[in-house]
Amino acid sequence: MNTPQFPLAPKRPHSITQHGQTRNDNYFWLRYREDPQVIEYLKAESDYLEEVMQHTVPLQEKLFQEMKGRIKETDMSAPAVQGDYAYYTRTEEGKQYPIYCRTKVGANEDEQILLDQNLLALGKSFCRIGAFSVSPDGNKLAYSVDGDGSEKCDLNIKNLLTGELYTETFSNTYGSVYDHSGVEWASDSLTFYYLELDPAQRPYKLFRHTLGTAPKQDQLLCHEQDETFFLYLLKTRSQAYIMTYHISTMTREMRFLPANQPTADLEMLQERERGVEYYATHHGEIFFILSNENAQNFKLMRTPVKHPGKSNWVEILPHRPDVLIEEVEAFADHLVLIERKNGLGQVRLTAPDGISEVKYVSFPEPTYMVMLEKNPEFNSPQLRINYTSLVTPLSTVDVNMDTLAWQVQKEQQIPSGYDKTEFVSERIYAEAPDGTRVPMSIVYKKGLIRNGGNPCLLYSYGSYGASSEPAFNTNRLSLLERGFVYAIGHIRGGSEMGRAWYEDGKMLHKRNTFTDFIACAETMIAQGYTSKNKLAIMGGSAGGLLVGAALTMRPDLFKAVIAKVPFVDVINTMSDPSIPLTTLEYDQWGNPENKEYFDYLMSYSPYDNIRNTEYPNLLITTGLNDPRVAYWEPAKFAAKLRELKTNDNLLLLKTNFDAGHGGASGRYDFLKEIAFDYAFLLDCFEA
Repeated sequence: MNTPQFPLAPKRPHSITQHGQTRNDNYFWLRYREDPQVIEYLKAESDYLEEVMQHTVPLQEKLFQEMKGRIKETDMSAPAVQGDYAYYTRTEEGKQYPIYCRTKVGANEDEQILLDQNLLALGKSFCRIGAFSVSPDGNKLAYSVDGDGSEKCDLNIKNLLTGELYTETFSNTYGSVYDHSGVEWASDSLTFYYLELDPAQRPYKLFRHTLGTAPKQDQLLCHEQDETFFLYLLKTRSQAYIMTYHISTMTREMRFLPANQPTADLEMLQERERGVEYYATHHGEIFFILSNENAQNFKLMRTPVKHPGKSNWVEILPHRPDVLIEEVEAFADHLVLIERKNGLGQVRLTAPDGISEVKYVSFPEPTYMVMLEKNPEFNSPQLRINYTSLVTPLSTVDVNMDTLAWQVQKEQQIPSGYDKTEFVSERIYAEAPDGTRVPMSIVYKKGLIRNGGNPCLLYSYGSYGASSEPAFNTNRLSLLERGFVYAIGHIRGGSEMGRAWYEDGKMLHKRNTFTDFIACAETMIAQGYTSKNKLAIMGGSAGGLLVGAALTMRPDLFKAVIAKVPFVDVINTMSDPSIPLTTLEYDQWGNPENKEYFDYLMSYSPYDNIRNTEYPNLLITTGLNDPRVAYWEPAKFAAKLRELKTNDNLLLLKTNFDAGHGGASGRYDFLKEIAFDYAFLLDCFEA
């Protein structure tokens, strides 16, 4: 592949000594973004990328149009009833962002637009809604906005009767990137609670605010001073309690106050004990609790609200070595457990006691993904779930918790057309070096011949206990239609096979994650699905660490690698407590102040294991405002690879100067990023 010559990044020797070992980090200077040469370097890499990929622009556009053609541009979510209203989001053709709306239940009234994110995004390159919470009386909306991808949110309160904003505004607040949590209302609809970030962007302070008062008068209710804990906020489904959730890797703690007593102080549910994780949900006079104490896969307990401490916990459902309990949710007449067995999610329903009338929801396919929707109504007999598989588009389904009858509320539509019978999904197993059988989920177009000639994209994550689900993805069809095999490795470090699966892939067992993944790659080759010169791998964040480690351990095994916002400078990051997430994750990766962990981290840290050898084609992405994996990690990784690699394979660093960890915020801009990734892959396989 003929590519323009790119000048190497400047080297500035920087010595780091730990445990008597001195490392010279020539690219340490890239972390100083105030240095003009840093932005100059990142822009030079971007210019090089544009030059090298210029010939793929028509392919990128073709891929983008394919992907856009598979989404229903003007669409709406299945409405969810909460109180007097049905809430939903909708999208309009040509607009990047959703519009948040509601209609009054049982009334012939027009739609009310609560928030139009497209208007909030005017003049911005990035816009994300953080917290989103409507007051119990339905008349006020607390919402926050992240305007640059840094995950620092500005919080506002909107009067839904007049459309005006209250004068109070709050900066540097937490708003979840996952579920719009971060603000909760008391029952009086005048008092709300919000979270503030510390200098490392850790949510650590809980404040109480009363509308009409100055924020500087807000009462500090909780200050999480332990830097290894994050502080989160939630309201019980019963709407009876505001709860704090203190989380570190191995330990959890919860506190609570009555939502109808807005001036009350927080009460401890159970003080933290290292290594003990628990989560509580409320029903009547009791809390239901999931706990891992002497129960690796968790057990179900209950305790009285008036005396909630551990001495009063009573076991309801004991630990089961083959079943992991992942979630518990209480409804007025039912208790719901989300479990995982043999790598698949299952839904357990009972009466409110958690013991009687046990039944399980049935699913139509042998391999699938199921997850709970928000289910805001406590008194509902319906459980809303999302269901999908590698070949089945997403459905939002209401399951009657008494009869188990399904009612599909929304099916994902693909305007350009899709026939699931044209595709095949399989589950196979790879054998890790220690003999462990590692499940894999595979999808491809029917008629594929296993002769080693098929291009393949292998994906995994394998960290934090997060399972890599076999879910449908319309964008992936652009690869499958071009003859790709798409494979997911359910490697250790996730929780697919239970909590032990996670424990065997972290700390001093972390290398299992990487060797499992390499075994998955070797299995795809050995079984004829692909070959070394047709195999690509992809992962993001901690999954970027995964592909970075696989790349440095076995550079001979892959044709191409896509490392999205990769955590690759492991030693330097875990040695710097000022970086967001570092202190929280000592129990995830190990603290390099301890020599045993330092040596182990050094054995796989991708940045520290680059050597003079040939490497596959490589696309590395980053966001300049990323608070989770700082831009300098991918930038340093690219610079050092350029210095040491011995072949002419592509090496591209793609920086989004207007975004953070999740990439572009607009739905069309996000599709363009995926189209670029796929164009890179296809170009590599044609070379």
